[in-house]
Amino acid sequence: MKLTGRDAAAFLRKPDPERAGILIFGSDAVRVADARAQVVAALVGPQAEAEMRLTRLPAGDLRRDPAALDDAVKAQGFFPGPRVACVDDATDGLSKLFDSILSDWRPGDAQIVATAGQLNAKSALRKAFEGHRNAVAIGLYDDPPGRDEIEAMVAAAGLTELPRDVMDTVQAMAQSLSPSDLRQTIDKLGLYMRGSSAPATVTDLQLCAPAAAEIDTDDILEAICAGQTDRIAGLLRELYAQGTVPTTLCIGAMRHFRQLHTIASDPGGAGQGIGKLRPPVFGPRRDRMMRQASQWGRPKLEQAISVLTDTDLTLRSASRAPQAPVMERTLIRLAMMAGR
Repeated sequence: MKLTGRDAAAFLRKPDPERAGILIFGSDAVRVADARAQVVAALVGPQAEAEMRLTRLPAGDLRRDPAALDDAVKAQGFFPGPRVACVDDATDGLSKLFDSILSDWRPGDAQIVATAGQLNAKSALRKAFEGHRNAVAIGLYDDPPGRDEIEAMVAAAGLTELPRDVMDTVQAMAQSLSPSDLRQTIDKLGLYMRGSSAPATVTDLQLCAPAAAEIDTDDILEAICAGQTDRIAGLLRELYAQGTVPTTLCIGAMRHFRQLHTIASDPGGAGQGIGKLRPPVFGPRRDRMMRQASQWGRPKLEQAISVLTDTDLTLRSASRAPQAPVMERTLIRLAMMAGR
């Protein structure tokens, strides 16, 4: 079974103790590890390792000794209670082993909790868990944490009540910080406020936050495709301050709009079009690009590519026009096209 969105978040908070196996995968290793720790704690409690009810098996060890997983699942412990066998850094090469163990799993056996990096839809490891009637696969993508997830982080840090302005600031930070950075910021705030009877303030939160995260080309492209002309000047200032030059930005924008054109032009539809992109696109970025291609449509995307081609020629020519204003004018023009 595959779980996504709210169902996945609810399962991670309260996993089903009757499931034979749980696969958690994603590109953010810290986020995956946090989810695995949350699931394991919910299934077997904090004393599981001391009571020998938790077995940790690195995937590399299973390649040399596949029988170790079956032994861990079937073995009976000295202490009563549920048991878990954890396999970290699993890969497609272990898919047949997991498929066999899951098929032979019986109530009373140890539950399997496996973690992996980013896996595409054709992954054999994903299919082993998604295709089993009593197993679950959960993908953690780079979506900002939702309110429920943020509230869980706040509660875990011992911050029982946060003023509304502080909570609003935390939610705003979730849009720019990675989930792991956001969790670390909230944990630091919990430590900072420990022993204090005064409520946390926005200043306290900002003291615990990391330095402002750098933006990248994707941020400004998203603003352009959404028609957010008011954001372009500020995003450009930050990009240029980080060392990005107008020519590089133009090349990145050209590549993005050509990819959208490929998606929008495919006779089989956007789903087939995005499947032709190389390298492949997964997760939230895939959904975002399909939405942008649909909103713009092929004719408007062809106009955008034409505008960017003219700008690229100007930037590379002997023209004495200042490059930064030329690029800014082009991006504002594209953002205005999105709104028409």
